[in-house]
Amino acid sequence: MDRIVIKKIEENITFESPPVLVCGLPGIGNVARLAVDYIVEKLKMSKIYDIYSTHLPAQVFVNSNGTAFLPKNSVYMKNISKKKSMIIFTGDFQGNTPEGQYEIGETILNIARENGVKTVYTLGGYGIGKLVENPRILGAVTNLKIRKKLESAGVIFSENEPGGGIIGSAGVIMGLAGEFYGMDAACIMGETSGYFTDPKAALAIIRTLSTLVGFRINLKEMEERSKNIEQLTEKMQGEMQERSQKDDLGYFV
Repeated sequence: MDRIVIKKIEENITFESPPVLVCGLPGIGNVARLAVDYIVEKLKMSKIYDIYSTHLPAQVFVNSNGTAFLPKNSVYMKNISKKKSMIIFTGDFQGNTPEGQYEIGETILNIARENGVKTVYTLGGYGIGKLVENPRILGAVTNLKIRKKLESAGVIFSENEPGGGIIGSAGVIMGLAGEFYGMDAACIMGETSGYFTDPKAALAIIRTLSTLVGFRINLKEMEERSKNIEQLTEKMQGEMQERSQKDDLGYFV
């Protein structure tokens, strides 16, 4: 097997306008993957490619009926209207190594260039190590001419955030798109504790992305998941406060 194998699912791929590429792979809080999976489902997007790679973990998944299958990344498309089209890149894992991150990034960007993509949005979670009541959406861009558009959609550009840069596919694909593919690229990050899968941050990203790309979907299910996280957060905060009070009392015993 070659390092990367592309399997074409849909033979007749036609975009009514130059599509926007949105990339969301598993990462901090699984925010990006949650967001794009929900969009793919609600927009009934068509799968056009599966991408297999030796840069993904050496394992198989096993279905409930006992059948096994390799991990992969996938590419979906949708003509939202005559003037708006979108490609989504998602999958089971990010690349295992820096080399894998770059090779997989170049693979999706080559597909994007072949289909006329000019704008790329990568998605990610911005872990802050504490519970978040109202997640902010932070951004980074490869050129300043697209910053104003993101700010008008509510994206925050905060000095020294993220402090250590953007690690993984969200950073690599954005960087490659801007430096080597002549595309306008931005990373959109949903603030999250990073402690658990975070639909609340994913919901915030979907709302921002829908404004930037121009699509509408029913958010009811994601809002319900977000409420469940709010209840979990409140419970955790209550338990932490209770523990703290017990510790304080114990000091005086």
